[in-house]
Parts: sequence; C-alpha cells; structure tokens
Amino acid sequence: MKQNWITYIRHQNDFIFKILMFIVAIILVTLLFPKEGKFKYEFQKNKPWVHEDLFAPFDFAINKTPEELKEEENKIKKQHLLYFNLDEDLPPKIINTFKQELSIRFSDTITVVGNKKDYLLIGKGLLTSIYEKGVIELIDEIEGIKKDSPILLMDKKNVGEEVEVGRFFTIKSAYDTCVAQVKSNKNINQSFLLSIIEDVIQHNIKYNNELTQKILKEELSSISLVSGGVYEKEKIISTGELVTPEKFKILSSLKGEYENKLGSSNQSLWIIIGQVILVLLFFYAIFIFLKVTHPKVFNDNLDVFFVLLIVVGFIGLTVLTLKIEQVSIYAIPFCIIPLLIRTFFGNRLALFIYVITIFLLSFTVPNSFEFVLLETITGIITIFTVLNVNKRAEFFYTAVIIFFVFLFSYLGYSLLQEGNIEGVTWINLGWFAISAGLTLLTYPLIYLFEKVFGYISDVTLLELSDTNNSLLRELNLKAPGTFQHSLQVSNLAEEVIREIGGDPLLVRTGALYHDIGKMLSPAYFIENQTSGINPHDDLGYEESANVIINHVIKGIELAKKHQLPEQIIDFIRTHHGTTKTQYFLKMFYQENPDVELDETLFQYPGPIPYSKETAALMMADSVEAASRSLKKYDLDSITQLVEGIIDDQVKENQFINTDITFNDVTTIKKMFIKKLMNIYHVRIEYPK
Repeated sequence: MKQNWITYIRHQNDFIFKILMFIVAIILVTLLFPKEGKFKYEFQKNKPWVHEDLFAPFDFAINKTPEELKEEENKIKKQHLLYFNLDEDLPPKIINTFKQELSIRFSDTITVVGNKKDYLLIGKGLLTSIYEKGVIELIDEIEGIKKDSPILLMDKKNVGEEVEVGRFFTIKSAYDTCVAQVKSNKNINQSFLLSIIEDVIQHNIKYNNELTQKILKEELSSISLVSGGVYEKEKIISTGELVTPEKFKILSSLKGEYENKLGSSNQSLWIIIGQVILVLLFFYAIFIFLKVTHPKVFNDNLDVFFVLLIVVGFIGLTVLTLKIEQVSIYAIPFCIIPLLIRTFFGNRLALFIYVITIFLLSFTVPNSFEFVLLETITGIITIFTVLNVNKRAEFFYTAVIIFFVFLFSYLGYSLLQEGNIEGVTWINLGWFAISAGLTLLTYPLIYLFEKVFGYISDVTLLELSDTNNSLLRELNLKAPGTFQHSLQVSNLAEEVIREIGGDPLLVRTGALYHDIGKMLSPAYFIENQTSGINPHDDLGYEESANVIINHVIKGIELAKKHQLPEQIIDFIRTHHGTTKTQYFLKMFYQENPDVELDETLFQYPGPIPYSKETAALMMADSVEAASRSLKKYDLDSITQLVEGIIDDQVKENQFINTDITFNDVTTIKKMFIKKLMNIYHVRIEYPK
C-alpha cells in the first residue's frame, strides 16, 4: 500500500508542483493585501443611494476633502506674513564707512570740485534720511506685491511690528533718491559723491527665512482635518437619496473610519480569513481556466509559473506604489499584463488574466470602482485594437491608444460623477501619460522573458525570418538550391496554416531553417547539383542514406550554435519524422533482393511532428521536393503526387501526436494542389 502511494506521488510530481506554485501565489498575495476591512456599501457621487437607510454605527468626524485642505493651505500661504529683522546698528556703521571712503578718495582725486566738509555734510544727510525709513532686502516673495501689503518687522528685542512694505527703500530706490537730492547742487562733483554712496549703501531690513518658514509650518499644521462630526445612530442618508458632494464627504469619512476600526481590532483575523477565501477563489478560477481552455499552458509548469509571476508581480508593485504618497496608482502600466501574455499565449488568456488581476487589485487600491472601470476598459480596448505588436513602431502606437482610452474614459466618468468640468482632476492625465509611456517597457520585457523562459514572440520570428540575416545568407551562398527550396516550402506551409489555423509566422520561420544542415555538404543534395556530378555515385546506399539523414542532426547542431530558439529547432528535428530515405532503400532492395536489411539504417531519427505547424512543414517539404521530379505538370500528375505522399505519411502514423484532423488533411491536399498548379502552370509559347 505504501509503495502504491509512493508510485502515485512520483507519477503526479508535475501536478503536485503546480499545486504548490498556486499555494505559494495565494500566500504571497494574501500577505501583500492590507489587513483592513472593506466598507460594505458602494456609492458614487451624484448617484442615488441604492442601499437601505444608513445610520452612523459610531461617532465619527467628517474629514475635509483634499480640495478643501488644499484651498485652506493656499489661503494661509497667501495671507502669511513675511518676517524681516531690523538691524539698528547698521546705519551708524554705514555713515562711518562713508566718512572713511570719502577721506581716502578725496585725497587721491586731484580734480574734485568743492570742499571736503560739504561732501561729508551732504552725504551724511542723505544716508541719515534713507535709514530713517530703512532699506529692505529685495526677495522674490515681495516683488510685484502691492505697496500697502504688510510684513512683520522684528527689532533686536524680537518684538514684531506689522508695517507696510511700501514705506521702505530698496537699494535702487534709495540711490535714485540720492541722485534727485544732489542733482541741483553745482558746488560739488555729483558723480563722485554718488559713487561713494552707491558703494557703501546696504539693506538694514533683512528677510528672516528660517522664522518665516517656521511660523508658516506651525500655521499649516494647525489646519483642522475635520469639519464637524456625526453622532452614533444619527441618520446619514436614506434609500434613493442623491449622494451630493456633502453626503459623499460624510460617507467617505465613515468608510475610512470603519475600515480603520476593523483593521485595528480583533476582527483582523476574520479579515485575513476573508481575504484568503477570495484570493483562493480567484486563483482557482485561473487554475480551472488554464486546465479547460489552455491545456497546453496548464501542462507546462514553466508557463504556469510565468502567468502566476505576472499576477503576483503586479500586485506587489501596486502595494509598493501605494506606500509612496506622491505617486498615483494610475502611473503603473497595467496594460503590460495583457500585452505580455498575449505575445506568448494569445488574446483569450491575456484578457482573462488581466481582468482577474484587476479584480484582485481592487481590494488594495482606493476608489476601487473607478480603478476597475478605467483599467478594465483600457485593457480590453488595447487588446483588441492593437492586434499585432510585432514591430517597435507599433509599441508607440499602443502607448498612444492607451493614453487616449484612459483620457476619454476618465473624462466620461468624472463628468458623470461631478456633473461639471471643474470637478475633473487634471493632474491624473499626467499619470495616464506616464502609464502609457511605461507601457513601452513591454518590448524589452518580451526579450527578457524570451531568454529566461525560452519563449518566442512575433518580434523575434520577424527578425529570424528576414532572409538577410547571417545564417540564411550563408545558406543562400553555400546551398542556393536548398535556399530556394526552403522559400517555396515556407510559402506552401504558411498558406495551409492560414487555412486550417495555427501560427503562420512560426511555420514560415521554421520552414526557412528546416534544411540548414544541408549547407555543410550541399553537393550531396540534388537541388544543389548543377555540374552534373553526383557524389552519391561513389558511395554505397547505406552511406548515402547516412549522409542524407545527417542533415537533420547537423542542422540541429548548427541551429544551437547560432542560438536559434527551441521552437525553430523543433522544425528541423521533425520535418522528416521517422520516415525513411525511400530512394536509397528501394535501390538497395533492387540490387540485393535476397539480403536481410536493418531498415533503421535508412530511417530518420525523429521525433514525429507534434503540432499543426510541424505537420504542415513535413507535408510541404515532401510535396515540394517530389514535385521537382515530375516529368509532366498537369492536374492529374500533381494530384496523384500530393495524394500519394500525404497518404503515405498518414499511414506511417507521422501525425498521431498532432491535433490535425482528417478534414485538415483534405484541406491541405487541396491547397497544395492549387499552389503547385500555380507554380508549374503551362505558359503560352510566344513566337520567336
């Protein structure tokens, strides 16, 4: 019995590991969630109250709105007095300095007109009259204000007096007054006297920034955060009553106080249990959705880990952002979630995971209804508007789409809620622009996840399918016939995949590389033999078969050397499946009918195709190669060729690991016949 349990667990280790990943994700998300309750009523401004009559469950204060607090703060800043210090000891020092400068310059200047005493008397009088009023320090805060605006002037005893700023001189106005005073005096050298006054004059009323900011800070900190209160059992709102801005403020205050009380009480344990239940249900939804609709993703634990990493990672990022008061939640580029998942797994899974993540985040963010509305509509429109993000320029187009969807959805919601354009918080548009800009990080993230998880995106496929890249150029130079064959195969395979469903870009890229192993010995493959010499003439049939079969092995080695993705290498591995080199096998039997032969010597190592794309490539490769040997190109010969080759592959069970149907096989045959008829159609012979 014990042995049976051990065997069962060993066989179920992948599933057990998957369950452990989900359990870890649930624990992490629950730990990240804030440990506070949620207000059980939803309400919107300017909308009717749809719940039962609400009475206050306890006494609480009505909090002022951020707008009200900002208005009070601005009012205090506008009315706040600037503090200046009066330096009463400075004027005598200035006059003394003037005397000294006058003596020095008077003795050094020969051409000075008049008596030194006259200069001293006039200068001293001018400076005395100036400092009777005072010379104020000119700062940005008082430039442009009215002259009757008050300031607080502090003397040396720290006694303040409220005075008008216009009663004081500035250094410029003081100098201009001196110019006007001495202008009519012809007995002195005016410019000589004014130059000394200009050099010695200083402001004796200096701005006290430290005291000003200290008093301002005290005034701001004294702003009351509440505007009244509500008593327990007092009726707040009735059913059907409109949620006016005033009622909205009261309800928001109750919501905040209610959630704080729950989070700080012994009820927090029940809150955690509630969070665990809800998170468990959300992750179970992901689990069952993957299992039912995306079994391929579900069966690959690496894919499951990637999906869970995206969900938990963005929840963690959101919780960290909420701790930074200066940053809005709308700056986070949530649209990266669907863009990343769609790149690797398609639209359906991308939309589901995105919506689940947004719902989970609604338990952590403020204004959850607004958040869910804006983010959901933006994500949905982004997914289905930008169908293919496979070029760098399209990422910029995606960012523009995201910004404008945010813009219009937010404007619509704000106008609906506020009832006027003044209620729109325009700064949010800046956060939307930041979020849209950060969505450009999707491009490097795709590259990162490709390297870490071994994924492949359309961007990478487009780069690989460019025939100007180094490996394909080398194939064209060394094996031009094989290169042309690969181009034809890629066209055929791409067309049938478009018809039966699948990834056309993937199969096209895989087809271009499926025969790269031939470039190491191109002369052994008939499409590259242009001189009429066939190296196989000097080899035995087993040796020839080995050379042909080795192009698969050599191709895999070459692809790994050039770091091609595994998804492309799979096309090289499977394009011949476990079929045999029929030509050399039949020739051997013709010449040695009685010899027993190990046919595995003529068999490709496999594996057989595992998807529609790899199956389509195998068919296209065989049909295109065989079509070159037809002696006559008409409907009958091409139909017989296509039917025979594909039917043989079906009989050899080459497609049993794929999800390809008999209807798909019939469609593929018709497509190949049609395409080959177009390629080898009979042309009209023009007269010479």
